Amino acid sequence: MSENVIYQGQFGEFTIDKSDRIGVIVYRVGMAIAALSVAIGGFLFLGFGATPTVLSWLTVLFFTFAAGLGISLLTIHIYLVPLHRLLQLFWFIGTLSAAIIVFKTDQPLALYLYNHPLSILGVGFIFAALTGIYFKEAFCFNRVEAKTLTFLVPALFLGHITGLVPGSWEKVLLDLWIVLFLVFVGRKSFQEIPPDIGDKSVFDYLKKQAKS
Repeated sequence: MSENVIYQGQFGEFTIDKSDRIGVIVYRVGMAIAALSVAIGGFLFLGFGATPTVLSWLTVLFFTFAAGLGISLLTIHIYLVPLHRLLQLFWFIGTLSAAIIVFKTDQPLALYLYNHPLSILGVGFIFAALTGIYFKEAFCFNRVEAKTLTFLVPALFLGHITGLVPGSWEKVLLDLWIVLFLVFVGRKSFQEIPPDIGDKSVFDYLKKQAKS
């Protein structure tokens, strides 16, 4: 599609340029990295159990997941700048909390989180950021996998913290998360780019309002 196509937005005309398209591609690649990290981690854990090797790899995969999510949060298109910054703050708090645990303990990250459920309150901020992306996608595109993930991820982590979800159900929820996350990134890969960018006239309008 030509980059010179003129679109009619709510507050005027706008065009989608090369940098916009690259931003969407980077966002999708970041989400794919995050999803594959979760999928590989889930496969290792559910397939081979909590062996020392698996637990070590889960730490690596967590930070790979965090890197992918961080990349996506740099380029995601969200009209409300304060909300965008809030999700980035959540990502930072969660990633920093995980890094502190890794540097201050000799245990693998996953084992420490399992033995200290309340520590998830810190690391969990990164999953709150992920849930925010799911919510944004559900709101904008009305997709069932995004809607389900918006509720599933908090349920999985809150269920573990409170002990209300049995271990067998946690595995079911983890399986469902992996499948739906892969479906999520798979469908995003084939989605047209302009809808992911949205109405740029709204962004321009909000910037003008912020400066006035």
